[in-house]
Amino acid sequence: MQFLGQRTGDPQPASQALTVAVGGVPLPLRTHLAPIYSTDLGGLRLAVPFLAEGLRSGQPCFLAATGAVLERYFKALSQEHAVDVDAAKQSGRLTIVGWPGATAAEALAKWERLFGNALAGGPTILRVVGEMACERSMFSSDAEMLAYEEAYEVMIRRYPAVTLCQYDAREFNGEVILRVLKAHPDMFQQHLGGLLN
Repeated sequence: MQFLGQRTGDPQPASQALTVAVGGVPLPLRTHLAPIYSTDLGGLRLAVPFLAEGLRSGQPCFLAATGAVLERYFKALSQEHAVDVDAAKQSGRLTIVGWPGATAAEALAKWERLFGNALAGGPTILRVVGEMACERSMFSSDAEMLAYEEAYEVMIRRYPAVTLCQYDAREFNGEVILRVLKAHPDMFQQHLGGLLN
């Protein structure tokens, strides 16, 4: 655990190195959350600082978003101190993820490859943001997307990662949101009010 948490430069205490701040709350690696929001700005409140800190720290960041949502992220990230979005994309520190027409198994296999490549260079922390209204279009149905979420919950436990699966409440019905909560048990270890935007 100390090996995975060590960064280049001055060594840091293991307790600091093995957590990632989300909304000011230190979270252990392997945390998988589903923030729920109802405004465009609410969707950026946790995810943009989370990604910006990772980019500033040289950590691999992954963003699953498309279209206007992706543009919103690029605009917000470009306004963050010491973040160069274009340079981050060119260097591979920021990877935009998508897989149109994928099954849950195919999507998981792609994550496994991406994470394996990111970790091949040495120990690091992986930061993942998935805009689920965008990811939904990558699957044949909501049911396939939710099966993917449930399987991702198991797979991600093997990686030094923190994942935010962002849900726009304007895009999903109550039944889907209930299943989302069940697929993200880490939500219940947090103060939920901080994850509802």
